[in-house]
Amino acid sequence: MNPVTAHDYAWIRTSPLFRHARESGYTLTLIRGRTPGEVLRVMEAEPRGTGEGAAGLIEAEDARRGQGDYDYWDESYVAGAFSLPGERGDWTLVLGFDGGLGIADVCMRTLSTGGRVVAHSTNGGKPIDLFHWFEDGELRTTFESPAVRDGSAPDELVPLLREVGFPLTPEGGHDESAPDVDRKAAVLALAERLTGIRVTESLLQDATYELGLVPEQPAEEWSGVVIDITDAHGERLHREWTYEEIATASDRARAEADAPVVITPEDT
Repeated sequence: MNPVTAHDYAWIRTSPLFRHARESGYTLTLIRGRTPGEVLRVMEAEPRGTGEGAAGLIEAEDARRGQGDYDYWDESYVAGAFSLPGERGDWTLVLGFDGGLGIADVCMRTLSTGGRVVAHSTNGGKPIDLFHWFEDGELRTTFESPAVRDGSAPDELVPLLREVGFPLTPEGGHDESAPDVDRKAAVLALAERLTGIRVTESLLQDATYELGLVPEQPAEEWSGVVIDITDAHGERLHREWTYEEIATASDRARAEADAPVVITPEDT
């Protein structure tokens, strides 16, 4: 068994590269059984040559943003991919300083068919840190807080989550008595448990990346909104609104705002 824990990724706390990733927002994805070129094609990325090390990837992204016609709201980004050995074969590592957008869900499902995809991201600023594990076209586990998981097998990783350092009870809830942990370090350790790949600063700094410009993804159609919040005491608020409920409430509020103001004698 791979004994890696959050402690093995303590280097991210002092890493200039990882500080840049967290501040700008990033996604790091590991895909088994696919070549870098194949991954970028599935992502519909426009080839942009190669970049030497993470510095080359950052330079390519900075050059794109420095173009005269660059739109601040444009969500396209330059991704870099390279191959490396891992558990049960060769893997492709994809890194993008994409604001935490991540690879589109449909691409993740395609790339994981017959294999495995593990991804983690941060959106920068006040961060939202996400983790995704796809297996053979299926989203098995995803979470922001490890105590609130989703997917087809949300509890399957609970033993590993506890082993890498997340303060969880054996049932997967938050363990108030356990010491806190660097969650991002623990996520990297979890990714290594699932891939066999040790991500180090030198690995990211020294690789030759195959580059591609990933296009902005079209907005997905939505049928409702879910608010799912768990407070510091473990109390959970879960509420769902359908599109029809939101539209009805919006129409009612608009009608009330447009209604004429009637002043009665009591108001004068």
